[in-house]
Amino acid sequence: MFFMSAMCIKAHVCCVYLCERQREILGKVLKNMQKHVNVTEFILLGLSDTRELQVVLFTLFFLAYTMVLLGNLLIIVTVRTDPKLSSPMYFLLCNLSFLDICGTSVTVPRMLVDLLSHRKAIVFEGCIAQLFFLHFVGSSEMFLLAVMAYDRYTAICKPLHYTAIMSRWACWLLVCSCWAGGFLHSITQTWLTIQLPFCGPNTIDSYFCDVQPVIRLACADIYLTQWLMASNSGLISLGCFLLLLTSYTLLLLSLRGRLTQGHCKALSTCASHLLVVTLFFLPCIFIYLRPPCTFPFDKYVCVIYTILSPLMNPLIYTLRNNEVKESMQRLWKCCSVF
Repeated sequence: MFFMSAMCIKAHVCCVYLCERQREILGKVLKNMQKHVNVTEFILLGLSDTRELQVVLFTLFFLAYTMVLLGNLLIIVTVRTDPKLSSPMYFLLCNLSFLDICGTSVTVPRMLVDLLSHRKAIVFEGCIAQLFFLHFVGSSEMFLLAVMAYDRYTAICKPLHYTAIMSRWACWLLVCSCWAGGFLHSITQTWLTIQLPFCGPNTIDSYFCDVQPVIRLACADIYLTQWLMASNSGLISLGCFLLLLTSYTLLLLSLRGRLTQGHCKALSTCASHLLVVTLFFLPCIFIYLRPPCTFPFDKYVCVIYTILSPLMNPLIYTLRNNEVKESMQRLWKCCSVF
């Protein structure tokens, strides 16, 4: 009995000692983390440090952003108010316009403010939020463009089954899948980023927070993380682009030898769509699908898919479409009456 009591006392003493040691070790770890993670903001270098050029860039990008907002809002209002534009193609086009507005709004307003500011700083939480929404909207748009290519292939190559295949329920399911896929991709990228310690430096050579320039500032070995992120973002970009090319190639092969007037119009439309797709995907593939490295002109390449591509989408998808132009004219006449 005495032996058992002694053993219990020794065990209790050992537990107390271990708990004290754990508290001591935990306290040291917390102190080290506080010393290690001391970055509260990032400094964005932007596109230029010359004041005169910054004013010129502000004017150009402000006009471009205004055109993106007005053009895509006009598409959304036109499609939603005209019952004649109720086909799946216009439903998907409306979603593309909404994604373009969201995508440009993630980066451009902040860039416009920084172009007129002397100190281009963004808090750590704001940088992570920008990174998250950038990949969320960007990857969702990639998936949606692939769905739109499938929609065109079905409409031209399988016209008798088009209504059954691209039903309203199927369109909603496809769009929701695009958003869900974009969210899954973005949350993965964001989680991998916030797991890294940041203790300085805090200067990002870009006009927005993206995965690659941010994780290069981490105070840790990021080789594996870089490859994981490159395989994630890069493979999504390349996979969607190859799927689009395959869809348009099959479409061209199906139209070969029977180019009526309607088929020529469809061929012209697909060619313009392919131009927009190439303009969006190739810069993304260049930025994300490559070994962990950086180039000074990366931030200029990013301008193509963050500003130029959303600006081109309304022009390509609407100005070459007579139905949309006629609906816009009717909408303008109705607005003029009031």
